[in-house]
Amino acid sequence: MTDVAMWIDHRHDGARGGETMPVENPATEETIASVPRAQAADVAVAVERARSAQRAWRRVPGLEKAKLLHEVAARMRAMHRELAETMTLEGGKPMIENLDEIEWTTACFDYYAELGRHSRGTSIPPSFEHQVNFTVKEPFGVVAAIAPFNYPLLLMAWKVAPALAAGNTVVIKPADETPLATLKLAHPFEVLPPGVVGIVTGTGEEAGEALVRHAHVDMIAFTGSTATGKRIMRIAADSLKKVNLETSGIDPFIVCEDADLDVAAHAAVWARYLNAGQVCTSAKRIYVVDAVADPFVERFVQLARQVRVGDPRRPETDMGPLISSRALGSVKRSIENATREGARLATGGGRPEGCERGHFLEPTVLDHVRHGGCATREEVFGPVAAIVRVRDVEEAIALANDSEYGLGANIYTNNLRYVMTAMEEIKAGTFWVNDPLTDNEAGPFGGMRQSGIGRELGEEGLDAFRETKHVHIDYIQEHKSYWFPYAQRKW
Repeated sequence: MTDVAMWIDHRHDGARGGETMPVENPATEETIASVPRAQAADVAVAVERARSAQRAWRRVPGLEKAKLLHEVAARMRAMHRELAETMTLEGGKPMIENLDEIEWTTACFDYYAELGRHSRGTSIPPSFEHQVNFTVKEPFGVVAAIAPFNYPLLLMAWKVAPALAAGNTVVIKPADETPLATLKLAHPFEVLPPGVVGIVTGTGEEAGEALVRHAHVDMIAFTGSTATGKRIMRIAADSLKKVNLETSGIDPFIVCEDADLDVAAHAAVWARYLNAGQVCTSAKRIYVVDAVADPFVERFVQLARQVRVGDPRRPETDMGPLISSRALGSVKRSIENATREGARLATGGGRPEGCERGHFLEPTVLDHVRHGGCATREEVFGPVAAIVRVRDVEEAIALANDSEYGLGANIYTNNLRYVMTAMEEIKAGTFWVNDPLTDNEAGPFGGMRQSGIGRELGEEGLDAFRETKHVHIDYIQEHKSYWFPYAQRKW
């Protein structure tokens, strides 16, 4: 086991109190490292370093800033194998998925390096002659970037890259379970001036809350549960801190009667079991029209049984473990609750063969799930597919939209009327047609309803880290006819 330090102001530091916390390999249940368990005093140091650095960073010319962000991306790309191996050990995602994540992460930094160069405001037609009006988009100041365990570098990049491009400085708080890969980013980030990026580790209740409460943190960018997002909003409300929140999702996946069932089943299996089902936008509610339900479910179950579960370092592994014993226990309870409500366990639900240790669960299929039950109301963050059979597409759309959440939605069909009706009716931040879970750096991502506030990615993702100032100039000094005294004006 190794001790890994935090990174603040280009220095590696431990927590002032000397406390540490273990990092577990979820595939073996072995402790692989320990990291500092930061407290409020440690967070305060990182925030003040960031605050001091922001005064100069906001004035760095766009061309130079773009060059620096491209260099960050290049350094990450050069470390792709090392980073992916670390992510596999601490997070349990298959190695191939982590290699993909590094590629997407670097693409995000490259994208915002360029977008930040050409976007600072707009020119506005003036109200009167010899006047000029324009807007300037300015950084907030210090941003707290709180990332989740499931995509620790990608969802960090979605916050940090646009925040830096906008002129903010950032303090990153990685998830308790997956801090190691983020701490390795000290090498890429050291091309930036000291203090522009800091990384603090610790629990959400201690380090995370200290960041949210700190008076000199101007904005909080968070991905995680809706419950935690609401707590962040309540705390931020006291000082009117700006927030950008991506929270829980229980995304629907509609299979229409005209769908190619082989393609749709393969897509749904991948969309549900990717990263052991620990994806905010995974297909958690699958609505299948009765006319094709039996053949679809037959295909789905067969494919689910073919998903190879095991050591995430092996190239043949499709699905690794859940992140922790607590997560595994929660998913198992969800399966039990759904079957008590009448769902039929079609396959899975147990420990995979050959996985004696680790937080593994077989790909699980619940058929004949009742809409309105726990499997369609509570986010099951694990490899459990809930299949709801519906009368027709109209009912599928209505039930898909019957949710408190609205992160993403999927439909499989070639019927344009079905596509447009579903797109217009279902409240979701992203709507995928015949291609689930595909992201695009230029396309905004975020949730509606209780799935979040604000957007990441795209131009919207840059604007999330800027506020607009209106500038009004009259380049001739003269007395205005509408000033006092009013007695001189004609009514």
